[in-house]
Amino acid sequence: MTAQQPDAQSILTELIRFDTTSHLSNLALLDWVEDYLGGFGIPCERVFDETGQKANLIASVGGRDRPGFVLSGHTDVVPVDDQDWTVDPFKGAVHDGRIWGRGASDMKGFLACALAAVPQMVAGPLKYPLHLLFSYDEEVGCVGVRSALEEMRGWKVRPLGCFVGEPTSMRVIIGHKSKRSVRATIRGRAGHSSLAPEAVNAAEYAARLTVFISDIGRRLQQEGPRDALYDVPHTTAHVGLLRGGVQLNVVPENAYLDFEFRAIAEDDPDALVDEVIAHAQSELEPAMRAVDPSCGIDFEPISSVPGLATDAEAEIVTIAKHLSNRNSHHKVAFGTESGLISEIGIPTVVIGPGSIDRAHKPDEFVEIAQLDACNRFLSALIGYCRA
Repeated sequence: MTAQQPDAQSILTELIRFDTTSHLSNLALLDWVEDYLGGFGIPCERVFDETGQKANLIASVGGRDRPGFVLSGHTDVVPVDDQDWTVDPFKGAVHDGRIWGRGASDMKGFLACALAAVPQMVAGPLKYPLHLLFSYDEEVGCVGVRSALEEMRGWKVRPLGCFVGEPTSMRVIIGHKSKRSVRATIRGRAGHSSLAPEAVNAAEYAARLTVFISDIGRRLQQEGPRDALYDVPHTTAHVGLLRGGVQLNVVPENAYLDFEFRAIAEDDPDALVDEVIAHAQSELEPAMRAVDPSCGIDFEPISSVPGLATDAEAEIVTIAKHLSNRNSHHKVAFGTESGLISEIGIPTVVIGPGSIDRAHKPDEFVEIAQLDACNRFLSALIGYCRA
């Protein structure tokens, strides 16, 4: 790779080779990116987490003294543990018109395209500057980008808009659901299974709570409000982790479950979480404490991600459609950092290469044709910024 001849495919291969699973550092990848951008004379700014082992990266082409556009994406990926891969997830293999590896679609493909477009960005003066925002820990609740946005909130000139490059098959996305995720810890009383009625089975109460959450989900599906622009047009409830017990002849003393609500704008996810807590307090805890007053259920938030609701008539939407040669817009069920970006006053759409159907799965890949489509979009954006 040379600074004069960058290529999205080869850059993506390099990025995939960095294992940036969310529990690991992303600094080695940022070192590579900074070295690459330094070859074009572009200074970089890092906004670190409290450990100093992870950071956001912000780089501006054309200055910050006038309004421009942000190209935003996250550097972290989800784990590959216990997945049956047929290719090395951190090699970046290229075959069958695809690039394979963890993060190929979600979402290092967009980062690679943005970096490959840098020579075009610096080839001539920009009327509207372009800013790269590469974050960390998106996959664990959009945690990392918040500190970078606090930094950007202090800019004297607010950007005109932002393109978040999550995998949308280059469709223009103007909305996504809000998300609330919560951990419930069930505190029971252990005992021998032969004396089960004298104990409080934490696993049983976790199961009862799971059924209640699932019932809310069915109610929302059958009776809740609808937004036809979403691929899943209603609010959803989901229990994604449930564990408890040590062996069969021991009544479980503790159990844990993680649950979430992904809500369309018409529903309040906080109210849905409150409904779960109220059920636990009024229906489950009294029966538990009748056996042992020390038993109960504790709730702690895991993450809270705001939804995105960009007006279909907003200028950023019109620009995105024009640059991507599309007339339609859509909404998606999965969450992104775009809601947080929008909250600081930067109009935002989501558009990027690859399919969310490939994200978080073994043998993740992105079609090279999707990278090409993203390259064309970014080239058109750069032309627009010079107009």
